[in-house]
Amino acid sequence: MANASSGLFSPSVPNLRFKVPPFLGIPIPRFDRFSPKVVCFAAPIPHKTPPASASSSPSQPRLVSQGCKLVGCGSAIPSLQISNDDLSKFVDTSDEWISTRTGIRSRRVLSGKDNLSNLAADAARKALEMANVDPDDLDLILMCTSTPDDLFGSGPQIQKELGCKTNPLAYDITAACSGFLLGLISAASHIRGSGFKNVLVIGADAISRYVDWTDRGTCILFGDAAGAVLVQACDSDEDGLFSFDLHSDGSGLRHLNVSIKQNDSNDALDSSNGSVLDFPPRLSSYSCLQMNGKEVFRFAVRCVPQSIECALEKAGLPASSIDWLLLHQANQRIIDAVATRLEVPSERVISNLANYGNTSAASIPLALDEAVRSGKVKAGQTIAAAGFGAGLTWGSAIIRWG
Repeated sequence: MANASSGLFSPSVPNLRFKVPPFLGIPIPRFDRFSPKVVCFAAPIPHKTPPASASSSPSQPRLVSQGCKLVGCGSAIPSLQISNDDLSKFVDTSDEWISTRTGIRSRRVLSGKDNLSNLAADAARKALEMANVDPDDLDLILMCTSTPDDLFGSGPQIQKELGCKTNPLAYDITAACSGFLLGLISAASHIRGSGFKNVLVIGADAISRYVDWTDRGTCILFGDAAGAVLVQACDSDEDGLFSFDLHSDGSGLRHLNVSIKQNDSNDALDSSNGSVLDFPPRLSSYSCLQMNGKEVFRFAVRCVPQSIECALEKAGLPASSIDWLLLHQANQRIIDAVATRLEVPSERVISNLANYGNTSAASIPLALDEAVRSGKVKAGQTIAAAGFGAGLTWGSAIIRWG
């Protein structure tokens, strides 16, 4: 069963030198007080033998520890494309300014009657088709998004769009740009700990809904997209998730957030005739995205390589064993800095940032899908993937494709 905080699973991959480091009890450092090196640690899970009556009861579910692997992927993008030149027509910027600082040249934006649920369902269908899995064979759908079409989540709508007659559980995971990675680990936990066979993980976001399109510091960065993978149960010797490393630090929220704001209207309050002070509450909505780009950059180039190094150590693998480095597509300078720190050559770094910008939870599965379908990523190859963003949250996983 999985140890969610450590990224360690049992059984381990047979051909890897897997060692569980001792528990050191060292707290995760604050965002503004990072130590030079992240210490990897894991607390052993205490084993308790259930009483004979419980183990023999037919109503007691049997938890089977098993492997899991990625067997299908898909992606979908809106039809509307916005270039850097398009942005320069209504905000003080230029193609050269944007591409030099970010590596982005264009992005896709939802428009008209498009919605995120349809985009996500399209990506999901492609992943199921590649995996040759029927929607009715799904055990779980994880919709990783911070911008659902409904405040209460879009997961069940994806289930409806796919036409699942068996009513599998579907729910949302909200972790911004780290969302897909958390969804991937959650899928593995459900498979290893609950005996699920097919889990669909979707990363989809429409950050364009919360961007101030007059702010050149943020509007140039984001785009909309959806990506999906099918995670499937397998024998332990075929396991495709070697290790992971996950963290969060709420003290960094001030550097990247979309906070609640109260509307100026007093209609609701006026209708109460002042009978109850401050009630009914004012109507509220979310503000535009606020980001301190310099601080987020510093956070990413320090924490992401540390997390990947930690995940590699847990897996018992050297950095040289990585076939591909796949990072959240936020800024090409961040991607280059992390690759340099890990000594991964540019030809082994996956990047499609130039065409789509930062698509939040969609960025990793979108880039993976393009790399797989183009023949760049092949079955059996090892990928070091890492996500980072609002929360602040960050983490990495060492996975094998196919």
